[in-house]
Amino acid sequence: MKKRITMISILLAAALLSGCSGNPAPPSVPSINTSGSSSTGSVSSAPVSTGNQSSSDAAQSSDSSSSEPPAPPASTGAPIVYMTTSITSQSLLDIYAALNVSPSGKIAVKLSTGEPGSNYLRTDLIGALVQSFDDPTIVECNTAYGGSRSNTAMHYQVAKDHGYTDIANVDIMDENGSMTLPVVGGSNLTENYVGEHFANYDYYVVLSHFKGHAMAGYGGAIKNISIGIASSQGKSHIHSGGTGGSMWSGDQDAFLESMAEAGKSVSDYLNGNILYINVMNRLSVDCDCDGNPAEPDMHDIGILASFDPVAVDQACIDLVYAASDSASLVRRIESRNGLHTLEHAENIGLGSRKYELVSID
Repeated sequence: MKKRITMISILLAAALLSGCSGNPAPPSVPSINTSGSSSTGSVSSAPVSTGNQSSSDAAQSSDSSSSEPPAPPASTGAPIVYMTTSITSQSLLDIYAALNVSPSGKIAVKLSTGEPGSNYLRTDLIGALVQSFDDPTIVECNTAYGGSRSNTAMHYQVAKDHGYTDIANVDIMDENGSMTLPVVGGSNLTENYVGEHFANYDYYVVLSHFKGHAMAGYGGAIKNISIGIASSQGKSHIHSGGTGGSMWSGDQDAFLESMAEAGKSVSDYLNGNILYINVMNRLSVDCDCDGNPAEPDMHDIGILASFDPVAVDQACIDLVYAASDSASLVRRIESRNGLHTLEHAENIGLGSRKYELVSID
């Protein structure tokens, strides 16, 4: 049953989000009308609490599943972000059901296959959701920085080693090169290079592990549809801020803005045939492209879902900022000016930093 509330203080949110010791039973999460954080790290309100939970908790009693998706709340004009504090195979199915959507045609599930040793999304958590679609394909693109996924043969092997080929077909979308999408309204990019197979799919389920990132500050839905769907060529283009120069020495804000612009080109092309689910577990300061990430030093938070990539990322950011044990991740985000991606994404019309958070717990 959804719970809704109009206001709650940030002090209460922080108290509810107290550390991971003791693993207390999580209280219910009310929904709120909220606006996003500023680049200074302030947060209006984002109440949630959770105990540590992992994909190993996937077995659920029969009365925990939802036979019917929850009825949508009365609209406030802001995009809805659904949330559950449970991180299990069943709760992932439940958060998807809350979106009340029935995609048709060829379904692509976009996730990061992850470097060996990283905190990539495990198949025991996501397998049931992926296999709930009719003939799904897990899609990815090669990296532009070396590692175990920089060429197609190696990348398919990593996908196999991580169990993805056991739950769905896998397509490395840029194995035959790139296709070009126009960027409308960008200040850095005029075009975005995505994997050539991108156009082969009718609907995208964007399944992201929310976490920190060494260059972007954080990674969530926007990064997954920009850097994640970009071909190896496109990744370099985005990192350089559209200049074609070094992907390691470009202007930081131009890189962050280019991610938002590349994401908008993907969203524009799909014209609504896309949804976003962020899993907030194993919240390291490092991303799944790092084979030796820092061990998380904060508790797991939950799973969020929306049709708006800016709203779902902003909600995750707000929950991180409200947590009492998130200092390391907040420092990582702010040291890279990571919130600027959200600012620019909203400015160019990719989505809204204002949202309504609705619990399905």
